[in-house]
Amino acid sequence: MATTLSMSSSSTLNLNYTINNLINKPKFSSNSLNFGFFTEKKKINSITLKERTGNCNLGSSVMSASALSSTSSSLEFDVVIVGAGVIGLTIARQFLIESDTLSVAVVDAFVPCSHGATGAGQGYLWMVHKTPGTEKWELARRSKRLWEMLADSIEHQGRDPLDLLGWKKTGSLLIGRTQEDASPLKERVKLLSEAGLRAEYLSSEDLRLKEPSLEIEKEGGAAFLPDDCQLDARRTVAFLEKENRQFASRSRYAEFYNEPALRLIRSDKTGEVEAVQTSKNLLYCKKAVVVAAGSWSGSLMKTLLQESNIQVDVPVKPRKGHLLVIENFKAMQINHGLMEVGYINHQFTSSAPEDARTLSVSMAATMDSVGNLVLGSSREFAGFDWEVDDSIIDQIWARAGEFFPSLREVSLADLTKNRKVRVGHRPYMPGGKPMIGPVPGLPKLVLAAGHEGEGLSLALGTAEMVADMVLGNTGKVNVSPYSIRGR
Repeated sequence: MATTLSMSSSSTLNLNYTINNLINKPKFSSNSLNFGFFTEKKKINSITLKERTGNCNLGSSVMSASALSSTSSSLEFDVVIVGAGVIGLTIARQFLIESDTLSVAVVDAFVPCSHGATGAGQGYLWMVHKTPGTEKWELARRSKRLWEMLADSIEHQGRDPLDLLGWKKTGSLLIGRTQEDASPLKERVKLLSEAGLRAEYLSSEDLRLKEPSLEIEKEGGAAFLPDDCQLDARRTVAFLEKENRQFASRSRYAEFYNEPALRLIRSDKTGEVEAVQTSKNLLYCKKAVVVAAGSWSGSLMKTLLQESNIQVDVPVKPRKGHLLVIENFKAMQINHGLMEVGYINHQFTSSAPEDARTLSVSMAATMDSVGNLVLGSSREFAGFDWEVDDSIIDQIWARAGEFFPSLREVSLADLTKNRKVRVGHRPYMPGGKPMIGPVPGLPKLVLAAGHEGEGLSLALGTAEMVADMVLGNTGKVNVSPYSIRGR
């Protein structure tokens, strides 16, 4: 006997998870994958997902429990992951490579890079703006090392990490335009060096040699980390999906995209989470359900548990950001990843007011793997607003122009055909640390959410941490700063 924790239609609307939003999206990422080989709770024929869900009635509201039970199939996996952003996909990959037998399902209301933060990210794997000795330092360093190991393994296989991941070892520069901004950078360089990283302080003259297009005050300077890298987030997600799908032919992997999670199923006897009910399928888990739904994680957890006597506060808030991409920009060249000192303060704002958008804009600049100029970034608490705000794009361009004089000679209006704008929602967590770990009172339920703008950089370390927790392995990183209990 199991207990169903249901989702109300009003909560579904708040999550942008209405069935109406999904009608015009593709049913599944790859209909060639066959799901008949997974362990099934009900005796059903071995047919493809397209055949299984072809008779589902996608109406104007969420289907009732009785409708779901009559139209959905029941499948069993070792691990079910809710969320197909970079965190969810890397967690799936980690479970698949950790074992020769584990099976994994990935569930998402959308498709990767269409919503959330992953597809709108700038793709940097930088340590220059992180501080040794802080609670996230160990995870950040471990994760960066894992990304480097992945790039090395791709290269050793005779493949090109630049092509597959957009991998570039550009080095990073944390820039102080003025003497006031630059003074703390010397101490930062000292700390980074003592922590074992190659780090160097550059005067304004030294900085000009590395970045001729950059202009700062004579008393300004920069912290330089030559070993920092960057990725293309969309290429990386495509790589992760392709790598994960290789396990589908071995009966170990499946994707359920455009299929929102509606409720959890718990055991009456043990209280364990037994399954995730989606709009189309009932997915049982043997070992764990992992919620890694980015900015939606807090609302989703509240909804999934609304009929339970268990209360878990996951205060994740969407933090909207704009990123400006100028294609084939020839007016200047950037040789490294650049970020202004003010970015750090904007990233770790201590509060998230409900009644104000609190916009901040700080300069971050990179050249991507195909030579496009990528400029950021903005931060504001605006709910799940997806509209492009041209006034914010103007501010991003103007702020970049304060560092790069050549941009001031170019009108953004003249670049309409060459520019793209990415809008995403970073999963902001008060205190600046993600929640990663088991959910108290709900055995077999694990949360991995709240990475703000660090999802890509912390993804592999987070994935390793989650897999170690679930499989009982000795952890490589101290997990206590990320515990849900007490927060």
